Amino acid sequence: MLNEKDLKILEILKQNAKLTIKQIAKKAGMPATTIYNRIKRMEKSGVIKSYTVTLNSKKMGKNVSAYILITVDYKLLKEIKTTQHELAKKLSMHKFVEEVDMITGTHDVILRVAVNDMDQLDEFVTKYLRNVDGVERTQTLVILSRF
Repeated sequence: MLNEKDLKILEILKQNAKLTIKQIAKKAGMPATTIYNRIKRMEKSGVIKSYTVTLNSKKMGKNVSAYILITVDYKLLKEIKTTQHELAKKLSMHKFVEEVDMITGTHDVILRVAVNDMDQLDEFVTKYLRNVDGVERTQTLVILSRF
């Protein structure tokens, strides 16, 4: 069970996971040994799954980002003996795909993609995505700004 100290440490790590134990301790107002032990406990228990890098897609030349809503063809998936989870994992392997989530509601899967330009987005959606077995329909939402 997490307490206020754990939540404070997690909030600091969410803002900048690159900080040292000493820097986190200073920001949290706790001893470094306490910070170290709590972080190790949260890693061991799975509260902290990993540390990652947040990339700036635009600075990497990927000027267009979009969310793509996918409706899955469950009948076809059953015929080809695959699952929605396997489909989602396959989609996550594409170089333009940054994130894949299975969702509830009208659609089944949502992708976040980053591409160089609209032509590349068009090609990804119409030539790749709509030809993946199990993808019945797509709806593309271009991201105007990210905060």
